[in-house]
This record gives sequence, C-alpha cells and structure tokens, in this order.
Amino acid sequence: MQQQDVTARVSTAGVARKGEKYLVALRKPGSSIGESWEFPGGKQLESETPQETLKREYKEEFSVEIVVGDPLYTGYFENRNTHYRLEAFEVQLISDSFVLNEHQAIRWISLKDLKRLPMAFSDRSILQHLQKQEDKTAE
Repeated sequence: MQQQDVTARVSTAGVARKGEKYLVALRKPGSSIGESWEFPGGKQLESETPQETLKREYKEEFSVEIVVGDPLYTGYFENRNTHYRLEAFEVQLISDSFVLNEHQAIRWISLKDLKRLPMAFSDRSILQHLQKQEDKTAE
C-alpha cells in the first residue's frame, strides 16, 4: 500500500461508460504520453477541485460537457520526476459531438480490447481496477 503523498500534484481521469464499452482517447505525439491511449482528464489547477478539473479538461480537449459522478479510483504515479495522485471519477457525457483538440483518435472499447492497447502508464492502474471490479461482478 502506497503512502498518501500530500505534496503530490493531482491528475484526474474521467471514465465514461456506454454499456460494456469505455471511452478512451489516443494522445497526439509529442508529450510524455504521446501516442498512448488514456481515460481523458488532466492536471488539477491550484484553485480547482478534481471535479472542476475534469469538466475543464473535457471542454478543452473535446469541446464537450460532462457530469462528474462518483469517485472510482485513487492511485499514485511518477512522471518526469514529479509525483502525482491520480483521481479517477465516473463521468457522463452531456453530448458526444467530440472535437479532437489534443488527441488523434477517440474510441468506445471493451475492457478486453482495451487491455491490448498501448495505454499511458498512469491509466493502466485504472484499467486494472476496472478489470477487478468486472471480475467481482462476474462471480
């Protein structure tokens, strides 16, 4: 169990689901997670709550509005010598007329197929959590 790092920056991820499929997006090349699939989200600004961050990020990255639901997962990761606390939430799309401002593709995909995609390191832990939840439901 990792200790909570109060000095960690907060990164958020919004997990949208339609039936058995989850929304993921492929980052454009050029960043530390370029050309990786991710659950959309981003870094929290100082004055924001994680929920506000997700709303802003979905608006900036896709020009869509969302409703942020329940917390889904909290974990920790490091990127370029910076420690992050990752907070993932369930989200619902108000519309799905996506404009890809920072991504090269967007896809609704099952967990089974999602495991085959090259995902951002931070988002693999969310994927593992979703898989554990699905396995529990199947029992």
